[in-house]
Amino acid sequence: MRRHVLLPRLQLTLLLAAVFGSTGIAADTGAPPARPAAPTGSRLKELVSLEGIRENQLLGYGLVVGLAGTGDKRQTVFPAQTLANLLERMGVSVNPAALQAKNTAAVMITATLPAFAQPGTRIDVEVAAMGDATNLQGGLLLMTPLKAATGQVFAVAQGPLVTGGFAAGRGGTGQVVNHPTAGRVPQGAIVESAPPSAFAGDHLRLQLRRPDFTTASRIAAAINAKMAARGPSVARAENPSLVLVDLPAAWRERPVEFVSAVEAIRVDPDRAARIVVNEKTGTITMGKELRIAPVSILHGNLTVEIETSFDVSQPNPLAQGETAVAPRVGVGVNAEKARNINLREGATVEDLVQALLAIGSTPRDIIAILQNLNTAGALDAQIEVI
Repeated sequence: MRRHVLLPRLQLTLLLAAVFGSTGIAADTGAPPARPAAPTGSRLKELVSLEGIRENQLLGYGLVVGLAGTGDKRQTVFPAQTLANLLERMGVSVNPAALQAKNTAAVMITATLPAFAQPGTRIDVEVAAMGDATNLQGGLLLMTPLKAATGQVFAVAQGPLVTGGFAAGRGGTGQVVNHPTAGRVPQGAIVESAPPSAFAGDHLRLQLRRPDFTTASRIAAAINAKMAARGPSVARAENPSLVLVDLPAAWRERPVEFVSAVEAIRVDPDRAARIVVNEKTGTITMGKELRIAPVSILHGNLTVEIETSFDVSQPNPLAQGETAVAPRVGVGVNAEKARNINLREGATVEDLVQALLAIGSTPRDIIAILQNLNTAGALDAQIEVI
């Protein structure tokens, strides 16, 4: 006969912990696992960019054919001349004045060539009509070289055009959606030459996207702290926009891995106190921790309305006299009661905005008060009006 022994809950818990602990198995207590702490600061990948690694703008001029009579008209000269030159290179001699190709449109092509793009890589191109074509829908872009500002050809574009709109109907019954005179050719250009990029070398030059002395100093200190175990300091801040990093000897053969390690370093950037005001829309963007000196704000509205009406004096029928018009001017003044707000030591801009909203202030009232606080020296922040 088996005997069952009931243990108290505390003894049972200790027994399970001892058994599972000795065997290396974690006991399931039902509690959710603790989440790892979120990393603080921003990665250097978001704060800096490498000097010499940049995108390049490309530009080209070409023809779009296959349009359903919506191409350039006769008064646009250069499409006919371009088409005549194209046909002449193919062995067909045509007088440009005799051409009337309504299915052809002259276009400008733009593209962005990424850094380190290798020959054979495909990139997107944007196409826009430059004549009086009304619709590029269904068109085919002919082979067009894309050049940089130096005149060198880096890519060649060709392919069917995709527009973000369309045009239907004629005259007063027509309907146009978006812009049918502009479109794009996805993956329509093939890179022919790699762009110049200065990457390999004895040092890296990190350009801050937002120049700041404190942030540049923190970036150099963070890099040196990360690489302290591998040798002496390698980073130094040249100016608020540039941090120079020497490539350690152990990483000379692996510059890509070194850049990857540097980009993963987290730094807390220093941000200047700034309030951005858009008076057109009444939008205010500000930091939460901006401090305001102890101040008292007295704000009220004064409205003056001037209304002019005209009284007409009309004589009776068959009576002597003339019609007279007499203006009547009325002036009304409406002054609201002034509203007072007192801010104590340590108050933030958020406290001010909440207090102003509580008494019914509009965004434009808040904009005026913030500007007055800045002028009075009670708000140590830069106000930028856009």
